[in-house]
Amino acid sequence: MPSSELDPPRVAYLVYRVERRLRTRIDEVVRLHGVTTTEYVTLSVLRRRDGMSVAQLARWAFVTPQAMNVLIAGLEERKLVRRRPDPQHGRVRKTSVTRKGIQVLDRCDRSLDKIENDMLGQLPSDNIDLLRDMLATCAHSLEATRPRSL
Repeated sequence: MPSSELDPPRVAYLVYRVERRLRTRIDEVVRLHGVTTTEYVTLSVLRRRDGMSVAQLARWAFVTPQAMNVLIAGLEERKLVRRRPDPQHGRVRKTSVTRKGIQVLDRCDRSLDKIENDMLGQLPSDNIDLLRDMLATCAHSLEATRPRSL
């Protein structure tokens, strides 16, 4: 039976719409602070999980390890991150955010606060925590399952 205009939109479609609009807004504001969205995400992850490898960061940012290596090299050149050898693994280098990187992150975060307020402003405050938990659960579920053949 074909869907009609009276059927509610698919959750996946609504998440896609939010993601596209949110990504556009984030791209615009972080660019004003001299970073790309992927660089911002990488710096944010490192602030929360100091010492990650390029391969780990690539998984978090949904890019290839090769692309992440280039991105980290650029951040390192701009002194936003530093890398140090991992004492347990000779070839692995752990990455950390520098003081300058934290300053850039703080400026980006203030700009993103405005975007989040615009997006969430019409929701009751107790629903925001619920939404955060539900989105985290959805992300975890997708990460934990493999796509099935159509």
